[in-house]
Amino acid sequence: MAVAEAGRDEPRFLGTVSPQGAALHKALAKLGKPASVMIVYEAGPSGYGVWRDLRALGYRCEVAAPSKIARAPGDRVKTDRRDALMLARLARSGGLVSVTVPDERDEALRDLSRARSDAVRARLKARQQLKALLLRHGHRYSGKSSWTLAHERYLAEVKFIHPAQNIAFTEYRSAVRDAHERVERFNDSLRAELETWRMRPVVEALMSLRGIDVVAAVTLAAELGDIRRFSHPRELMSFLGLVSSEHSSGNSRRLGAITKCGNGHARRVLVEAAWNYRFPARISRILQTRQESQPKSVRDIAWRAQLRLSKRYHRLLARQLPKNKVCVAIARELSGFVWDIARQVEPIA
Repeated sequence: MAVAEAGRDEPRFLGTVSPQGAALHKALAKLGKPASVMIVYEAGPSGYGVWRDLRALGYRCEVAAPSKIARAPGDRVKTDRRDALMLARLARSGGLVSVTVPDERDEALRDLSRARSDAVRARLKARQQLKALLLRHGHRYSGKSSWTLAHERYLAEVKFIHPAQNIAFTEYRSAVRDAHERVERFNDSLRAELETWRMRPVVEALMSLRGIDVVAAVTLAAELGDIRRFSHPRELMSFLGLVSSEHSSGNSRRLGAITKCGNGHARRVLVEAAWNYRFPARISRILQTRQESQPKSVRDIAWRAQLRLSKRYHRLLARQLPKNKVCVAIARELSGFVWDIARQVEPIA
C-alpha cells in the first residue's frame, strides 16, 4: 500500500497488507473517513470482490487497467513497492484509466459465456485427438462434413486389429460425445438465463444482424456491457482491438496489424460473424423470424449492414487482399453496426 496526499509531496509507502478481510479495513481506517479517501488497484485475476467490499463501506474505489498505465521504456525494475507508489502518484494526477466494473448478474452471465467457450475448445481438442488416431491407422472419411449423422455412422463401423486400439478409439469417441453434450448444456443454460437478464432486449436486437445468433449476442452483451458508454463507434472499435496499429512521424504514415488490445472474446465473436457477409445480402427465414419483434429502426440498420458489408467484402477481395485480413476489416465495420443497434433499445431497469 502507498498513499499520495493532496499536493505535490512524494507518495509514501505504507507496507504490505492482505487484500481480504479485517486486515485491509484496519489499514484503510488509519487513512481517514471513507468519504475522504479514494482507492485504486490494478485489475487482475482476483476479480472485483475488493471493489465491491470497499464500495459497500463507502470508499471511492477504481480498478485501473494495467495495459493503459504509462511506463518508462528504461524502467526495468518492477516490485510491489514501486507499483504501489506509481499507482498512488498516477491516481492523484488523474493518469489512470479505469475499467468498467460489471454488476454481479452481468458478471455471472459473462462467466457462463466464457465457460462455454472453454467447453468448445475442449470439444475441438477431443475431436482432433480422435481424428489423429484414425489418420495414423489409415482410416479416412470420404464424406463431405465431419461430426454429422453420416460421420457418426461411419465411426460406428470403424474397427482396429488390436483390442487395445479399439479401447483407445472407444474412449476417444466417448470423450467427443461427452464434450459435445457439455457444450449443448451450456447453450441451454445461456438461453434459460437470458429470459431473466436485464440485457435481453439488447441481445434480441443484436440477433437481427446476420451471423449473430443467441450465443454470439449474449457473448457480446456480457463482454461489452452497456454499449451506450461508448460515445462513438470508433471508441468501441478501439476497445475491441480492431483498429490498425500506427507508427507515423512527419509526412510518413505507417499502419500495421490490428492492435488486438481490449476484449478478445467479443473480438473473436465479431470476426466469426463477419465471415457470413461473404454471401450476397438477403433475409433468410431464420433471420426474418429473429427480426419480427424488433422495431423498424433496428431492422433498417441490420439491412444496411448487409448491403454495405457484403459489398465491402467483395471489393476488398477484388484487391487481392488475404481473406483473413478482409474478414477482420468487415468485423471492424460490423462493430459499428453493433454499436448503432445497441443504442436503439434500452436494457430492462
